[in-house]
Amino acid sequence: MNYRVTATWVPSDGKKTIDVPTLLGDVTPLPVAGTAVFKLKGQEVRLTDLGGNPAKGLFFVFSDLTAKSDTYPGGRFLETGPVVNGSVVLDFNRAHNPPCAVTPYATCPLAPKENRLGVAIAAGEKFDKSTHGHR
Repeated sequence: MNYRVTATWVPSDGKKTIDVPTLLGDVTPLPVAGTAVFKLKGQEVRLTDLGGNPAKGLFFVFSDLTAKSDTYPGGRFLETGPVVNGSVVLDFNRAHNPPCAVTPYATCPLAPKENRLGVAIAAGEKFDKSTHGHR
């Protein structure tokens, strides 16, 4: 399975915000630069950017079906390169755990409901729930 996909970039009007929950239970509205739309396992998948810059690179917090068993339940981070000609490459092999997966002193954004995916992305950094992130 190839977890490196080219997505179509759908820019927003710049006025939209997305409510991003944090580990502390707060909700922070972040401006939305746009949405990446791509196909994975035959399904159309949409990921909303959280405060990225299309000219420099996008930032996503997402969770998928592996969050129940193999990956950090609050979601993983994924950064991209810049949007080029309306497309952006998402390499889920580079998905990584947020800082709060390894230290109780960090607070981080959790995957907003828009970025909780109904597919399993068995790529990127795993999370061992039995050790609670301590090695």
